[in-house]
Amino acid sequence: QVQLVESGGGLVQAGGSLRLSCAASGRIFSINAMGWYRQAPGNERELVAVINSGGSTNYADSVKGRFTISRDNAKNTVYLQMNSLKPEDTAVYFCKVAVRPYAYWGQGTQVTVSS
Repeated sequence: QVQLVESGGGLVQAGGSLRLSCAASGRIFSINAMGWYRQAPGNERELVAVINSGGSTNYADSVKGRFTISRDNAKNTVYLQMNSLKPEDTAVYFCKVAVRPYAYWGQGTQVTVSS
């Protein structure tokens, strides 16, 4: 079993920054892709950013140039640096970690951006 612990959410004014972290622990032999998703009230969960084991990244168009995903393989941790935050970034952010053959979700962390 794999456990994910997220941290770093909170309330920030528009234009501000936050850094999310997601640490994986448990029966981990090899982590493949790690990613961040978000879900705003009334909306479906959507991909924000993903990073594979080789370090290649992919971002939603809405966050390109503002958010940066990174990972520390030694710590089994994925990060999401969020800059120039906008009110429309307000959502619950979830990390997702692929540990073959399964995928695991974090519990979610609230990010609220005030205008």
